[in-house]
Amino acid sequence: MTLAFPPGFLWGAATAAYQVEGAAQEDGRTPSIWDTFCRTPGRVLGGDTGDIAADHYHRYREDVRLMSGLRLGAYRFSVSWPRVQPTGRGPAVQRGLDFYRALVDELLTAGIQPVLTLYHWDLPQELESRFRGGSAAGGGWPERETAERFAEYAAIVAGALGDRVDFWTTLNEPWCSAFLGYASGVHAPGRTEPPAALRAAHHLNLAHGLGAQALRAALPARARIAISLNPAVVRPLTGSPGDLDAQRRIDALANRVFTGPLLRGAYPEDLIEDTRSITDWDFVHDGDLAVIKQPLDALGINYYTPSLVSAPAGDEPAVRQDSHGTGAHSPFPGAEQVAFHQPAGERTEMGWTVDPTGLHDLLMRYTREAPGVPLYITENGAAYDDKPDADGRVHDPERIDYLRSHLAAAHRALADGADLRGYFLWSLMDNFEWAYGYSKRFGAVYVDYPSQARIPKSSARWYARVAETGELPEA
Repeated sequence: MTLAFPPGFLWGAATAAYQVEGAAQEDGRTPSIWDTFCRTPGRVLGGDTGDIAADHYHRYREDVRLMSGLRLGAYRFSVSWPRVQPTGRGPAVQRGLDFYRALVDELLTAGIQPVLTLYHWDLPQELESRFRGGSAAGGGWPERETAERFAEYAAIVAGALGDRVDFWTTLNEPWCSAFLGYASGVHAPGRTEPPAALRAAHHLNLAHGLGAQALRAALPARARIAISLNPAVVRPLTGSPGDLDAQRRIDALANRVFTGPLLRGAYPEDLIEDTRSITDWDFVHDGDLAVIKQPLDALGINYYTPSLVSAPAGDEPAVRQDSHGTGAHSPFPGAEQVAFHQPAGERTEMGWTVDPTGLHDLLMRYTREAPGVPLYITENGAAYDDKPDADGRVHDPERIDYLRSHLAAAHRALADGADLRGYFLWSLMDNFEWAYGYSKRFGAVYVDYPSQARIPKSSARWYARVAETGELPEA
């Protein structure tokens, strides 16, 4: 049976600046923490960098034509903070803003709605490198000033693009920025400091609140302001008390550390108790929680795979196996002894289990927890080992099956009462996949990196039909 989505449902695709733009040293752009991380031996597979990536900075017109061919109604992209404000403070570099002005104009001319993310992990390196009081501790998100600087940056971008961009996202996946960047160290800046990770989580929350206030002050009343989270679907291995407690701990550190202050204006008491041996939470100042709990016009949900957890059995090691990879250090301060397991089922090239029920569960959870807030799936997709055939075409039936099953789960959530307004495929094109370098391909469009040729995959043609008709065809 064909499944029809509501009229006006927004069909889009997404990218992130560091993953696609390239031009890392052009027009005044300075290094971000990812530029530095990529140049640290052993951090990124193959020593890959985002210096060139998919060269979107120079090829954006060609890429917008691709989007038109895919019948996209929206393009979700991020602004590179060090391209706009190279030191993370002070006046903007107009050449950097000019790129985004030109990109937005091209999108609007093509009838594609720009959906702008202010922060997708590329913090200006100078903000990370700051030293405090002569100590050796780094700066970055563990420092309160970074949140204040983010609000200044948000106001700059809003002043440049607020007349033509109506949909704004403050942060993308702040969990990754805080816990992969400062606890496990598998993402930039590569620090393994559990107390700093918790401080970073709070200051990212504060950055969202201050940034939302700055946007409201600068944007027209019609503008919508959102945040995109990557909430974990955490399932216990069994119904035992130990496994249920493991689920609770990870839910607090993966989900409620953000949704508590964002939606309710408070951190969960169990989260504070679980982490009391790590921090006393003195970085939460009077008035912070009121700033963080800003009205949301939308909530973005990013989903790839569920997590399966238990209490360790005997000497069983606590292994991290989910949508963000593994590392020698746990990304969960206060829950280092939780064991992660690989859920059963088909896996993507990332090793992630394909389970669309998790997407349905998330949409229904936040329908309950954020009543009245429209939901958007701002990332969903899969990596497969895509290669051109002898005729130069790229067939990816596995990705089509993945997208169909997850869109069917989204449709079921709509039928169950979720106020779901749109879906953004991750990703528009193959790109730099963070610590995996160029070894993983998530794109609907194949990128031949030596030539920068773009080849729409069979999934791109399939998705174009869905976007054009608003209907999900039968398998």
